[in-house]
Amino acid sequence: MNIIKVNNASQGAARAYDIFAETLTKGATVFGLATGSTPVPLYQRLVESPLDFSQATAINLDEYLGLSGNDPQSYHFFMAQHLFNHKAFKQTFIPDGKNPDRQAATSQYDRIIAENPIDLQLLGLGRNGHIGFNEPGTAFDSKTHIVDLTQSTIDANARFFDREVDVPTQAISMGIGSVMSAKHILLMAFGAEKADAVAQMISGPITEKLPASVLQQHPNVTVIIDDAAVAKL
Repeated sequence: MNIIKVNNASQGAARAYDIFAETLTKGATVFGLATGSTPVPLYQRLVESPLDFSQATAINLDEYLGLSGNDPQSYHFFMAQHLFNHKAFKQTFIPDGKNPDRQAATSQYDRIIAENPIDLQLLGLGRNGHIGFNEPGTAFDSKTHIVDLTQSTIDANARFFDREVDVPTQAISMGIGSVMSAKHILLMAFGAEKADAVAQMISGPITEKLPASVLQQHPNVTVIIDDAAVAKL
């Protein structure tokens, strides 16, 4: 792993932007994207930048099960608000959380990934070490699948909803095997609440109990972490 230590999330977003810019300049055409609060400052920089993604494809990691794309808490809505409405891409893909045929939804997404090999995959890091919505216990060779969210993930996401009872308990997520197929993986983790997961991801055993630990086996991973997140390394 190439570990970049920064003072805070703002500096981290600046470093991540540089990696996106360099990757795009070198000819990358497919970007795997993430949601949540961590990538928002990066997306703001991308929106304000002169970078041209009009010939690029975006493939998102996940979506809540049961939410329509117009739901303000859906990841379709999130990506439109923070990036896609402001920066044009040739095509964008987000899992279909409303498709009643779950097998069709997951198979379709696997085909999309296979047809558009990811050049740069952006990841956040869950407090329990999840990447995407791949919770502890997810097989390292998994493809797109339906996930039962753990209580810790539900608790972490509750801040985005008016009531905890409104937080979805399932999601459709790109699998760990799909994440690992990306040519370059860029993970960002900021804040003291991520320190345990960061330490286990970087220096702990490689185990499905800590999904992000599999990144130790990838040949090209960049991790951007701030002072608080690195505290337990």
